[in-house]
Amino acid sequence: RKRRPKGQFSGGRPKRPRGGRQLEAGMRGILITCNMNERKCVGEAYSLLGEYGDRLYGPEQFSDHEERLSGSEREEDEDDVEAALKKEVGQIRASTEQKLRRFQSVESGANNVVFIRTRGIEPENLVHHILQDMHTTKKKKTRVILRMLPISGTCKAFMEDMKKYTETFFEPWFKAPNKGTFQIVYKARNNSHMSREEVIKELAGIVGSLNPENKVNLNNPQYTIVVEIIKNVCCLSVVKDYVLFRKYNLQEVVKSNKDGPQQNPSSLTEEQNSKVVTPETEKEEEKSSKEIKQENE
Repeated sequence: RKRRPKGQFSGGRPKRPRGGRQLEAGMRGILITCNMNERKCVGEAYSLLGEYGDRLYGPEQFSDHEERLSGSEREEDEDDVEAALKKEVGQIRASTEQKLRRFQSVESGANNVVFIRTRGIEPENLVHHILQDMHTTKKKKTRVILRMLPISGTCKAFMEDMKKYTETFFEPWFKAPNKGTFQIVYKARNNSHMSREEVIKELAGIVGSLNPENKVNLNNPQYTIVVEIIKNVCCLSVVKDYVLFRKYNLQEVVKSNKDGPQQNPSSLTEEQNSKVVTPETEKEEEKSSKEIKQENE
């Protein structure tokens, strides 16, 4: 094959997924972290969500858009090429919208992160049901999925947009007469313009303004506000039983209490992958180094 000149490749825009296949503001869904195998993670997610989705909401129903086209649309003048083309494109788009699946994978914008967009369901209820069942039965159903976080809303990852959005978003849980103890869990990926301290401070202030009786509890809160920022999109949710369900980790929630200290390095979360050195371990390391030194002498 003949090689194209380099000039034809320079200055071109990168291809974006078609049909809204990229994470953006206004979406709802489920954010899933995995361990180096995103394709297999998507397959596991479809299988798991499909199983529990059918239990809670029944099997998916599809309708054919073509059957609902009016007679006037069918009798348009086909001689006008431009009008016919516009009509065909419109029909394809409408038909595609009708046949979108209940769960649809979209490009998340970060490595080892999968986002499954949901339609017609409540992601927080579905994910909580999955974790409750796995916590009760202790039956492991996934291999590469680590954490599964419901995302009830998304907005642009800028402080002003987040403040304006969360003033309404938090109302079902925290606006008087509703109240509860809470904590805020923050994670940012491929984003450097947001400050963790500033975000937590502002969001906690908004929760407090909705009802002064809302109090922070970092040990065992009633609600956990999950803030996941990927590039310029902020994903938000308010979840229950965050501590009980091991930070919504599907690998950890199926373990019994006696198996807690025994962890498989391949199924650790991002936070657990970092080595934590306590004063006791430092003393042990110093002691062992001294013993080795004495033996060498």
